[in-house]
Amino acid sequence: MSIELKTREQIAIMREAGRIVAEVFEVLRPQVVPGVTTLDLDRLAEEYIRQRGALPIYKGYVPTGGQGMPPFPGTICASVNEVICHGIPSQKIRLKEGDIIGVDIGVKFHGWCGDACMTYAVGTVDPVTQRLLDVTQRSLELAIKQAQPGNQLGDIGFAIQHHVEANGFSVVREYTGHGVGRNLHEAPTVLHHGQRGKGLKLRSGMVFTIEPMVNAGRPETKLMADRWGVRTADGSLSAQYEHSLAITENGPEILTLL
Repeated sequence: MSIELKTREQIAIMREAGRIVAEVFEVLRPQVVPGVTTLDLDRLAEEYIRQRGALPIYKGYVPTGGQGMPPFPGTICASVNEVICHGIPSQKIRLKEGDIIGVDIGVKFHGWCGDACMTYAVGTVDPVTQRLLDVTQRSLELAIKQAQPGNQLGDIGFAIQHHVEANGFSVVREYTGHGVGRNLHEAPTVLHHGQRGKGLKLRSGMVFTIEPMVNAGRPETKLMADRWGVRTADGSLSAQYEHSLAITENGPEILTLL
């Protein structure tokens, strides 16, 4: 699959799409409290996205090659505690004090996509859980610093893997970052582990996500019965943070910020 380099005008529209995603995170933030259901959060997100004139791109999504998979039913992915990614919002899942929830949001605005994820703490979490959140978020920050024109994708993966493993956690291998543009998933594939100086060379105009998923225990995963949700095989907690970013002549520009 070839990589479509985006123009400044196209990136400007993606910046607007990304801003809507960032706004939704702020709308949800005060609502992520003990007692709320993940379906409550999903409904709030969809209402805001549509008010902003955008579309919730996850709703009804079926991945390429996902023969037989049911369309994703939610506006957000809501992944609680040991669920790594793609958690389906549910009225049956009620958050409690000390939980963590990864919320992944994708929108389409004027034909272009914005995609990001953050993990919220529900009330007060224990110190080990907080360290998992901090290390995961920092690994994303370190990876973004490596997203410079002339660097290579392996530099991004190495930055994540080195920081995560140095702190005693593990990086999920099966699920990756990806190009984003007119479509939610485009080339290139962005691994969250790797070697410096290896892989595709970064060029101005590339737009992709970096979205490390970090487990408190081992890196192995298990697909859940609904065929969407993915959990840690050992039952340990997992956290995820994601931004969409553009490679520019002056370095990386994060598109999913306020």
